Amino acid sequence: MATAEKTSYPKEKIRVLFLENISDLAVKNFRNSGYTQVEKISKALTEDELVKEIKDVHILGIRSKTQITPRILEAAKKLQAIGCFCIGVNQVNLKSATEHGVSVFNAPYSNTRSVAELVIGLAIMLIRRIPDKNKAAHEGIWMKDAKGSFELRGKTLGIIGYGNIGSQVSVLAEALGMKVLFYDTETKLPLGNAADGKTLKDVLSKSDVVTMHVPETAQTKNLINKSNLKYFKKGSILINYARGEVVELEALRKYIVDGHIGGAAIDVFPWEPEKNGDRFQTPLQDLPNVILTPHIGGSTEEAQQNIGEDVSLKLLNFLEKGNTFGSHTVPALALPPQEGSHRILHIHNNVPGVLSAINTALSDAKINIVGQYLKTNEEIGYVVLDVDKQLSNRAMQLLKEVKETIKVRMLY
Repeated sequence: MATAEKTSYPKEKIRVLFLENISDLAVKNFRNSGYTQVEKISKALTEDELVKEIKDVHILGIRSKTQITPRILEAAKKLQAIGCFCIGVNQVNLKSATEHGVSVFNAPYSNTRSVAELVIGLAIMLIRRIPDKNKAAHEGIWMKDAKGSFELRGKTLGIIGYGNIGSQVSVLAEALGMKVLFYDTETKLPLGNAADGKTLKDVLSKSDVVTMHVPETAQTKNLINKSNLKYFKKGSILINYARGEVVELEALRKYIVDGHIGGAAIDVFPWEPEKNGDRFQTPLQDLPNVILTPHIGGSTEEAQQNIGEDVSLKLLNFLEKGNTFGSHTVPALALPPQEGSHRILHIHNNVPGVLSAINTALSDAKINIVGQYLKTNEEIGYVVLDVDKQLSNRAMQLLKEVKETIKVRMLY
């Protein structure tokens, strides 16, 4: 981690804002690195609130509730990076962030184990019909009955989305003696004895338990719907700890009431309350053998600490070294240190001629380039230049004047 001497900008002037009760470990990492303006707020902010708040913010940390819109990014004149302290980035308008040269980081692996363990636990609870027996016991009714209760061993688990979490669930399921089928739109190497089901229908029709682990996209909206719920085995179980829009809940209710689906566990919903204690409604309330949880699939202390560590270090590496590995907007570069020079970061629209314009401007001013690194994506280019110390301020001014420039920052 960089020390105070490594950067030319005054760390006490860098404002860091963390929303939604982000792990204290993230706050600690920034303060230990010399940043004094670190503010932590326990709740999400509305668009209007954040537009007012973000004008002087350099680093923003959020979780899944805060929505980063083009209007917010337009107001964020000093913003360098956004850290999404969760596994997804769909709460950020990535197109607008890219256009403004704001790097967006997340923690795609940090809560994998927490979700995977819970999915297996839910499968056990539902296949044994524990929710109904638990409810009866709380109501003073004794329901000692083996009918409709089964072991997981020997059953087939269908995994829809064989990514970080889906593949981890696969490993745990096999350890319990389950057979594993998976479906993914991309070719994936199976772990253990898991088998590629080839089609969604094939996996749904052969599985005793189906668990969803897909992102929220236009293609996955209502992926499980009234048209394909009929392919599920009678009495099978559905678990959705992925995204709220991937299951059509009204259709699922009908199939549970009809007895075709034997149980469900749902953690994510198309609409979720803003804060704890708010009224919550879903079509799946008051149904037999259904477990509803308030978006806590990855909410363990271990996961939150891992996320806090992972994302805060990515933000610090970008802020202090210019490293963009893991960014969803700025092209990925990891840079070796260069002694005896000053480092300047230049983000620009990816159009022909920009690099030539940069080099020409510096060459005409007789500014020596000690090192240069370039990476582009479809939208923008990211250039890191190590230049002669004595002429670095002049270089900064020239780079700001290059056509198509989005952002220029002196790193050290």
